[in-house]
Amino acid sequence: MSERQVNWAAVPAVLADLEVDREPVRDVLRDAVRALLWGLSRQAPGRSVELRVPPYGAIQCVEGPRHTRGTPPNVIETDPITFVKLATGILSWADAVAENKVIKSGIRADLSGYLPCWPEKP
Repeated sequence: MSERQVNWAAVPAVLADLEVDREPVRDVLRDAVRALLWGLSRQAPGRSVELRVPPYGAIQCVEGPRHTRGTPPNVIETDPITFVKLATGILSWADAVAENKVIKSGIRADLSGYLPCWPEKP
């Protein structure tokens, strides 16, 4: 995805919905997740960790040894709402892990040093 395809306006729209405990519109949530994934991939470039936010996207990030086949050794998976909260600082990495909102495996499966990653754009 190129930067011009990133829908930055989706992030504040989702945050506004979350603030009033309203379920975000699916397409807007998708765009927010993809924008935040794009921002995180720029902040933590690399290929040693695979971050999955089904059903909206996945990236490889964080410097280190990269994998080329099969299941990567360092995998993080979370749901879209949790990812938006992590990426924007509403939820801390430690709290998300403690509350089992993040599934992670591998010694490099820790994004606490890279989150929050918003605002990438004003």
